[in-house]
Parts: sequence; structure tokens; C-alpha cells
Amino acid sequence: MRKYLIAAAVLAVFTAGANAQTVRLGTEGAYAPWNFINEAGDIDGFEIDLGTELCSRAGLECEFVINEWDSIIPNLIAGNYDAIIAGMSVTDERMKSIDFSGEYYPPDASVYAMAAGAEIDFENMSGIRIGVQGATIHADYAAANLADGNTIVSYETADQSTADLAAGNVDVVLADGSFLEPVVAGSNGALEIGGPNLMIGGGVALGLRQDDDELEAKFNAAIASMKADGSLNELIAKWFDDPASF
Repeated sequence: MRKYLIAAAVLAVFTAGANAQTVRLGTEGAYAPWNFINEAGDIDGFEIDLGTELCSRAGLECEFVINEWDSIIPNLIAGNYDAIIAGMSVTDERMKSIDFSGEYYPPDASVYAMAAGAEIDFENMSGIRIGVQGATIHADYAAANLADGNTIVSYETADQSTADLAAGNVDVVLADGSFLEPVVAGSNGALEIGGPNLMIGGGVALGLRQDDDELEAKFNAAIASMKADGSLNELIAKWFDDPASF
């Protein structure tokens, strides 16, 4: 599996001459605007800005580690990095194996994207090819609620699912609205949002190992301070077209 490290920033230390703790943050690098590789080949996005600021406030030095989504939790548990910052919704199932920080993004409605003008009965879906990214809350929802009479097509990345939608290989894609809405807006009218908004997971937070209480406390304090001074809402507004807020 391909992984690489990108130094995020040298961050503040609170006493002269002190050495900041280095913390590795695992992210996917393939889920704009949350996290992605920009045209210069650098890791970028809302969570890169956020992680850098959280580390600064916590007196930590951070590195970002790119990891494929389907193994992002196992590799956290294995110690390949210290926390996950990758658009991960809080769910009861995930909390069986990892802990979560306080939420840094409110619950995000999941939506369907489809070809413009497509006629789909979302109240009685049948014979529909539904694209989802594997190992996500959307894949779990589709398997539990939409598999009967439909075909669920799983992809390694969310970008692959929308590329196949544009090519006509699936009829709809189910994903976070914050991801699909910019894709639809940039499709020159070829795609549209359809069907109901679905509240599937909780808010978005950092994933941490269950025994990492000290690091969790540091990140929780940093998140709380960003909420208190309004800087978290400002950062959300910078990266999202229809921003949620705390």
C-alpha cells in the first residue's frame, strides 16, 4: 500500500527551547474539499488547515500521513499514525475499535447525485446501480437498506464513484453532501442532486486509539478553543460552499 509523509508545519512551543511532540495525522488525500492532493502535488484541504491549527494550539508538531480509506482505521490501531483526520463520521460501530475527539464538523446530510433529468423513484428504488465508496457509512447504509433489487457498486475512492456516474456506469452515487455538491456544481449541468437528504452518521471528528487519552484531551481542548473564538466556523466557511456551523 502506497503511503508517504508530508511535513505540515513547524508549530508553536510554549516554553523556550522545548521540543514539541511529533504527532502523525492519517488522512486519505482523496476527498475534496476535506483533504486532497492539489495541483502542486501537496496535501491540501479543510482538514489540512484544521490539523495544522489544532497542532499549533496543542503545542504539537504534526506530519500528515496519506493512507487509503479502507485501511485507515486498522493502520491507526497498528500505530502507523496517531490520529485520523479524514472526514470520518462518528458512529457506534467505529467506536467499538477507536475513540473520537470532539466533533469539528456538524453532522453532514448524505445525498444522491445522478445524471441531470434522470427519472428515479427514490421512494421505491428498484433495478438501480448505486455507487458508494467502500468501508463508509454510505456503503453500510446501502447494504442494509438498498441492496434488495438494486446493484451496489463499491469503489476504493469517492472520486472513482463520481467518474463512473459521469460515464453512465452507475445510476446514482450516495455520499456526503459536502463532497457531492461541489462535484455536481462543477459538472456543467451534467449531474444533479436528487432524492431525500439522509442523516446517516454523526458529526466529523478525529479518530484516536482508545488508550491515547492524553492526546485526545489535547485535541479536544484545541477544538473547543477554535469553537469558542469562532475560528472553526471561519475555516469551515473558507472550504465549503454551503457551510455548516457550530
